[in-house]
Amino acid sequence: MSVSIFDSFLTSAEMIAVFDDASVVQAMFRFEEALARAQAAEGIIPEPAARAIASVCMAHLYDIPAMVRASRRAGSLAIPLTKELGKTVALFNPESAAFVHWGSTSQDVIDSAMVMVTRQAMGLLDSGLESLIGHLLALAEQHLATPVLARTLMQPAQVSSFGFKLVAWAAPLVRARASLRATAQRALQLQLGGAVGTLSVMGDKGGAVAQRMADELGLAVPAAAWHTQRDEWVRLGLEVAILTGSLGKIATDLSLMAQGEIGELAEPSGNGRGGSSAMPHKRNPVSCMIALAAATRTPQRAAALLASMGQEHERGLGNWQAELAEWPGLFLSAHGAVNALNEAMAGLLVDPARMRVNIDSLQGLVFGEAVAAYLASAIGRPQAHSLMEQLTGAAVANGKHLSEVVSEAVAADPRLRGTIDVAHLQTLFDPVAATGPAATLAMRQLQSLRQSNLEMSNHEPRSPRP
Repeated sequence: MSVSIFDSFLTSAEMIAVFDDASVVQAMFRFEEALARAQAAEGIIPEPAARAIASVCMAHLYDIPAMVRASRRAGSLAIPLTKELGKTVALFNPESAAFVHWGSTSQDVIDSAMVMVTRQAMGLLDSGLESLIGHLLALAEQHLATPVLARTLMQPAQVSSFGFKLVAWAAPLVRARASLRATAQRALQLQLGGAVGTLSVMGDKGGAVAQRMADELGLAVPAAAWHTQRDEWVRLGLEVAILTGSLGKIATDLSLMAQGEIGELAEPSGNGRGGSSAMPHKRNPVSCMIALAAATRTPQRAAALLASMGQEHERGLGNWQAELAEWPGLFLSAHGAVNALNEAMAGLLVDPARMRVNIDSLQGLVFGEAVAAYLASAIGRPQAHSLMEQLTGAAVANGKHLSEVVSEAVAADPRLRGTIDVAHLQTLFDPVAATGPAATLAMRQLQSLRQSNLEMSNHEPRSPRP
């Protein structure tokens, strides 16, 4: 496939190669070779014909751009491909040319080829996810006790643990990795149905041919052709889209925390990474940029897959072709985002001191809920809530730290003076102590996520490999 210069820097060379024209065409030839071998083994075509066909199923022997141009007139890439394959076979064995693509149809070869290249794409995504999850969980363990502002509706809310935030980034990725594997096991199936999905030309040997082909190509055998039953296939694409959305969430948080005014995180720099041509002081979050570009483009691709599902009767008109055109873009974007965030997390610069400065700048107001809960033990929840509203207002108006204002109020109120432990009250304003609940939750989840990631890394998906 042709990738524009603006696409190419948002993805990876490895994923571009997976969906390259030569790669897809070679997968189509692998289908034709496996078809011929399976049919010969079942006595449908002569063995010499199968050998002749298999001997020239190599993409580099053909003018691929010419086949692509011819496909625009033919309506399918499979038509010029099988025509050229037949011509090439005839050069060496004229009798065998008649058995090329016997009993199959264009959608069989194209769908099966897309399944084969998608399997490679899934391997790249899985490997990238394994690494990214590992980076996030290692950082999370390192920063369980690092206080950071949790923010809701884009505003400072309470003090949390940075490790807790990192675990929250990692958890959807672990789930996505598991879902992608499970969905792929169902979706990566051989397509073989013939003209209308019935394999009528092969008679009662169609099932045996399909099994032999599936074994050779390392694909699952479906119960029947899925020419216009696109549910499992589209579901796999949607899982990729969901993954990309989760990667976009990470990039959103990271880019916000890397803003100069916040300064809590920074992407790695050096070797020209993230520089500005006009402003040398800048460190642009280029990994976030790539992931956010992917997250921005992906919903439209996912919507196109869903829109293409209403395929007419036994062969779709236009909608199947739209699906094919959108499919590679999902994987190009997802892998670009995974790679970019791997680069960011491998060298992420965390500034706990700046996190502490941002907490301290809020005059202790982010501890208000914990203080109110403690005061409620003495005067009840409604009165404690009303009192804290007054005290936080006074702290803001007078430029004082909330701990000082609360301590003064306790000393001045007989109801509180005898029941409130001032020493304990002060601990409620300790940012490190405030991370405790979040750190405990994060540690519990971290162990589970690490175990899940390890188990997936140690066990290949159940679908056979070629």
